[in-house]
Amino acid sequence: MDLQLKGKTAVVTGASRGIGRAIAELFADEGANVAICARDAGQVAETVKALEAKGVKAFGQAMDIADAPGLKSFIEASAKALSGIDVLVSNASALVQGNAEEAWKAMFEIDVMGAVRSFEAAKPFLEKSAAEKGDAAFLITSSISAAETDNPNSYGAMKAAQIHYAKGVARENAPKKIRCNVVSPGTVYFEGGVWGNVKQNMPGFFESMIKRNPTGRMATPQEIAAATVFLSSPRSGFTTGINMVVDGGISRRANF
Repeated sequence: MDLQLKGKTAVVTGASRGIGRAIAELFADEGANVAICARDAGQVAETVKALEAKGVKAFGQAMDIADAPGLKSFIEASAKALSGIDVLVSNASALVQGNAEEAWKAMFEIDVMGAVRSFEAAKPFLEKSAAEKGDAAFLITSSISAAETDNPNSYGAMKAAQIHYAKGVARENAPKKIRCNVVSPGTVYFEGGVWGNVKQNMPGFFESMIKRNPTGRMATPQEIAAATVFLSSPRSGFTTGINMVVDGGISRRANF
């Protein structure tokens, strides 16, 4: 299926590894130009080089998503370097759990305000794209943890806040043809990632999580990327305001 993304520009935050890297690479595979950011300058440079090798234009900056002026500058520099923005993916996460004040602050600044600030910075460019091409998209990477908890947890609560925020963005901007959707992964495995580290350091707990999923495995970053890129494409042009759970059936709730 042609997703009609060829020649468009996608900006992906937190995209030098894992899910974000897979999203950026799939956009490039679909012919879209891609701008990325992450904290590690070396990883950013390597990712940009890999994206360019796919035959598209790429742009990258090393930055901290919690740096509000820096985030705005990155979005504007991306639009300048790649001649606009058609799709924005807010993927960066603090990835911290628990009830400590530091965890709440980190999740709020990076996961929630990172999404809010990146959209506000990209909004003029998305509006221009939507007016000219009939469709623009804003995607947020949340988590199935937004819907399940056993104790006070900053990670799940802030991921839930992202979903609530996205619905408001979707309804407010639908008349302008800017869509907003959320992808909520379950457990995702890759070397060096959260579950990769759990497998190495806590193999018993890792195996118990594998057994919890009726599919008998965890997702790959590429499977989460596939859902994200499809939702961002004009092929999904009438879909806005949804939270797509991609968890292999590990959650028990009915999502409707």
